[in-house]
Amino acid sequence: MWLRIEHTTSFTYDAPIVEAYTELRLRPLSDGGQQCSSFRLTTTPPGLKVREYLDHLGNDVLHFDVLEPHDRLVVTATSEVRTAPAFIDGQRLPGPLERYDFLQPTSRTPFTDSVRAFAAEHAGGAGADRVETLGRAVNESLTYDPDATDVHTTGDEALALRRGVCQDFAHLLIAACRSEGLPARYVSGYLYDPAASGGNAASHAWVDVWDEERGWCSFDPTHSRAQNELYVRIAVGRDYDDVPPTRGVFRGNASETLAVAVQVESV
Repeated sequence: MWLRIEHTTSFTYDAPIVEAYTELRLRPLSDGGQQCSSFRLTTTPPGLKVREYLDHLGNDVLHFDVLEPHDRLVVTATSEVRTAPAFIDGQRLPGPLERYDFLQPTSRTPFTDSVRAFAAEHAGGAGADRVETLGRAVNESLTYDPDATDVHTTGDEALALRRGVCQDFAHLLIAACRSEGLPARYVSGYLYDPAASGGNAASHAWVDVWDEERGWCSFDPTHSRAQNELYVRIAVGRDYDDVPPTRGVFRGNASETLAVAVQVESV
């Protein structure tokens, strides 16, 4: 499937600021059967010098400075991507440091007693089968509710609330898998849904888990299914903190307001 994504982020300040540094993870990956055929980044103010690098997890990171006073910054990333019917793991075996990273608890994916009990309660299977068992359990245990949590909510907090958004579903599944010794990583990207167009479209999150025989297996606990052609992969990390679409700092005596608009359509 060919998909076109337009992701616009607007930063507005209640007083002019004198400098801003912005980092972006918005270019789709070209791996696992997915191919990014085009990518364009436009900014307001225009003419900014955008640089890029690969982070230690293989994600494409773009970054730039605005070195003049301004009270508004708009960044629009436009991509066209050919997605795959299923995620195909073509990557090398994760090295010792990678494996260590994807086995450790984080502030968002802690190994609390409640997480361990949740994993033990939903026993069954090994490797990829175990991931599916736990992923379906997460889906059945949490109700999707965008008003119940925020960007700082952890996996165990979402479990206690029994509610959350895709980020919370992913963090809970990651914590459950890692607590059982299964390397797991957070995937950020987009999900194409014809019913969620315009202002209803948004970024999405799901999970990769390492299977010793099959490699990385990708599962979406929010929708209780494996990754398919409706998904666009942007970045992978230990949790959300590794892969926010935008992050940055600014210098000035002002408050910032952030607005995001995402549109995903079939082409």
